[in-house]
Amino acid sequence: MPTCRRKRVMLTEASDALLVALKTDPDKEVYYMEQTGEIFDTYEAFAARMSFYHLKQFQCEVTGKSGMNYFQALESEQQEARTMHSRFPEQLKPAILRAVQWQVMGRLDHLVEAVYDRFKDRYFRDEKVYVDVQGDKFFARVVEVFPPRPPSPPKPDTTPIASTSSQPPPSPPKRPSLPIHDIRGDLKTPAKEVNAADDPQKYYYKVQLLEEEKSESAKDKMAAYAKEARAKWTGSLMEVQCPVMSRDRLAFSKSILRRFIRDCVDRSPAVASPWIVKKAVAGRYGVETLMPESTRQGVEDIKKGEIQKRKKVWEDKEGPIAKKPKKLTPLQEERAKNAAIAAEKKEREGKEKAERQAKVKEEAERLAGEKAALKEKAAKEKKKPVRYPTEDLDVTLSDKEKKAGVKVKRPVPSRVSLPFNEKPGVFEPFLMSWNFLAVYGHPLHLSTFTLDEYEHAIRHSVEPHACELLAEVHSSLIYNLRTVSFTRHSAVTSLWQLKNDEVNESTEMGITLDELINALAGVGNNWERDPLRHTEGRAGWEESLVGCLKDHATLENFPSLRYILTRLLFKPVDGYPSPSSSRPSTPELGSVAAPAETYYTLPPEDRIAILSFLCNIAVSSKAIHGYMETCEEQLTALRKEKIEVNRSKKQFIEERDALIAEEKGEEPKSNGNGSANGVLTLDAQAPPHDATSDLSDLSASENGSELSPSTSLKPSRSQDNMNLLRKAQSQAHAKQREAARLRTASIKQAQAERRRLDEEVNKLERRLEGIEREFRKLLGAIRVKPLGKDRFFNRVWWFDGMGSASLLGSGGTVQYGTGRIFIQGPSVWDQEVLDRRPLEDGVIGRRRAEEGEEGMLGDGEWAVYTDLEEVDEFAAWLNPKGNRELALKNALQKWWPHVAPGMRKRIADMNNTAKLPEARRSARKHTGPDISREPYMLWTNRRAVNAS
Repeated sequence: MPTCRRKRVMLTEASDALLVALKTDPDKEVYYMEQTGEIFDTYEAFAARMSFYHLKQFQCEVTGKSGMNYFQALESEQQEARTMHSRFPEQLKPAILRAVQWQVMGRLDHLVEAVYDRFKDRYFRDEKVYVDVQGDKFFARVVEVFPPRPPSPPKPDTTPIASTSSQPPPSPPKRPSLPIHDIRGDLKTPAKEVNAADDPQKYYYKVQLLEEEKSESAKDKMAAYAKEARAKWTGSLMEVQCPVMSRDRLAFSKSILRRFIRDCVDRSPAVASPWIVKKAVAGRYGVETLMPESTRQGVEDIKKGEIQKRKKVWEDKEGPIAKKPKKLTPLQEERAKNAAIAAEKKEREGKEKAERQAKVKEEAERLAGEKAALKEKAAKEKKKPVRYPTEDLDVTLSDKEKKAGVKVKRPVPSRVSLPFNEKPGVFEPFLMSWNFLAVYGHPLHLSTFTLDEYEHAIRHSVEPHACELLAEVHSSLIYNLRTVSFTRHSAVTSLWQLKNDEVNESTEMGITLDELINALAGVGNNWERDPLRHTEGRAGWEESLVGCLKDHATLENFPSLRYILTRLLFKPVDGYPSPSSSRPSTPELGSVAAPAETYYTLPPEDRIAILSFLCNIAVSSKAIHGYMETCEEQLTALRKEKIEVNRSKKQFIEERDALIAEEKGEEPKSNGNGSANGVLTLDAQAPPHDATSDLSDLSASENGSELSPSTSLKPSRSQDNMNLLRKAQSQAHAKQREAARLRTASIKQAQAERRRLDEEVNKLERRLEGIEREFRKLLGAIRVKPLGKDRFFNRVWWFDGMGSASLLGSGGTVQYGTGRIFIQGPSVWDQEVLDRRPLEDGVIGRRRAEEGEEGMLGDGEWAVYTDLEEVDEFAAWLNPKGNRELALKNALQKWWPHVAPGMRKRIADMNNTAKLPEARRSARKHTGPDISREPYMLWTNRRAVNAS
């Protein structure tokens, strides 16, 4: 059986409730684990057990292999068991099992040793063995076993009594029928005693050689000799004894025997419990399963002896048991009395001494405890410095940091500024639907639009002015849902089911289910074939919307289906109510109306519910899945490109650094002759010594023959020296100018190369920024992740630049989707982490102090920062000593060049939009604001497909 952490894994038994249900409720549904046969009454128990079995922590008990799950370990054990049983001699199994049955032996290793010593030289009929014939081993089969012969047996001879099978040997003399290997009994009996009673060396075995063993020695012999030997011995019958016989080590050895016994026997964990052959194995090999009374008595005696031995060891540890004193004489009594008085006095003195020592020890312990407390207090005061970043809730501001001006309280995010946040549970589907439409604009063929435009479009209720944004959004989703499988008239079926389940038929706004079903029967039946052309303003999309809901929606997946269909198919008696008003408590709907007339009467929360439902269904469409797969492929390509760009950038930076280091190493230095920076200074009074001497010698040799002895040589020689000196100086100036020119050219070339490298690095950095933006867009199409979490696990969201939306437009213009930073309260799991914090940490009190009562967000609650200054304050409030807030601050810093311009542009657009009505209002006639000039009314779908 597989083991887990060195313990056998026991199968789970059926619970008491299942056993009772077997009698009372036989048809009860249960969870059955086919691999192990276990039965569970709950899925949680079944899943927990299955998860436990799939852990990679099990070990095969036979081979010792670890790191497997339960089923792999079980399969390994079964495979090894099959291999072992196929190799182990079948004739040995009954004999060994009978010998092992009811043996009392503590360790399995001792049992294996005893069995091996008992059976290693004993062979049985039909057993396959090796026989040594004149130095060669032959594979043979034991044909017959003869017990020891009468006294003075003949000398054993290994020569064959018949040479070949073609000449049958004479029949051996008949021998008395005696028991074969009668060695039953206690395995603890020494081998000498057993062999004296039944000596295996005196057994004779009649064997038949089957084939010659292919040994290395045989291969070295001549082929003719090997052929002759094989023909001579193969098939021969001979009588042999155990010294020339042996078994295959792969079939019988201590390790194989240990595995066989461990697989076939078991025992109780009680003291001195006997080894018992398993019932199934015992029945197969004919082993007795009913313990004889004599054996039982022997086992009980061994148990009692073992218990008494342990009891004696325990009593020896505790001390001897007091014996009953003998009757003493008066003199002995007097001596005993005096001894008792002396012992009592000595005991009293010992007690007093022990008390004094205890007091001294207690005082020493008290002093040591006080000293340890002082040390502990000093250690607490001098804490080991914390390595940052660490857990955010463990980071607290010190008084020094507070005095330095570190922000203590987080700016309170606004809940009022959230669209449709007046009613709980409306904002989140609104944000989800906008994000879906903005991210998957390419497969839906929708141009991007901001969250403000989407909000105003949902609030649009002026029927004469058709809103193109609403028409395009619904039409794109309807086109997409045509490719998603649906059940025809699923909404009607669901409404009929509701009617059958209701005892008293209810009404919705005065309309019964029959009236609603009848009105629904004739609307939107061909919605999957309606053209809804872009050039025609998507005319008829409202009726197609009803048809789409009729085939895709049910009361289970769309709970408000009945109310919305009633509002879409019936018009009010007293006119249309305001869509901004809540659902009426006293419905007053009358005749059937076209959905194109009634859609604009729906309140915003119902429009959001419709769009949210359509988006949830559209996720499973082929177009969305194909777009996700394309994004995955592009993400892989971007990752590879980013690696290449970083490698090239690193190479350019290394070249630039090497060039800068080379420029610094070539700075001009003084040459020792007064020249520096390319300027040569001359000293006519002190020319170089070597040059002067050479010139003097030269002038003397040239003019010596022409000058008379009376002529003065001094003035002429001095003039020549000056001429030569000027010539040398002019040559030196020319060389310096040439070197300066070359150096200047080299510097210009190095500067040009440096500028080129800087441009390459800048170009690669811009490409990396573009890769980051593209990466955000593609990753946002697969999964939307928050920027991070603060210390209290509030999630921070920024939804711009994902999917089909872009952070930069043509020409590098700033674009935004929401232009805001959203804050969401901690999730259920994060809240559990907060709740598990120790009470002394005071998480709730800390949240009140650092977030404020109005700033604490619960699970599912949202808030928003719309002002750039608030986001700056929020970023300043984040403490980089915490793990979460450090990651969040890094993310904000990374995307800040796009977050800040987007927020500024949104504020500017809102200010411009707010001024438009005042600027266009006529002073003579007041007709109200012109909504046709609103940004959401000016939106145009540039990605629309005009085909039907």
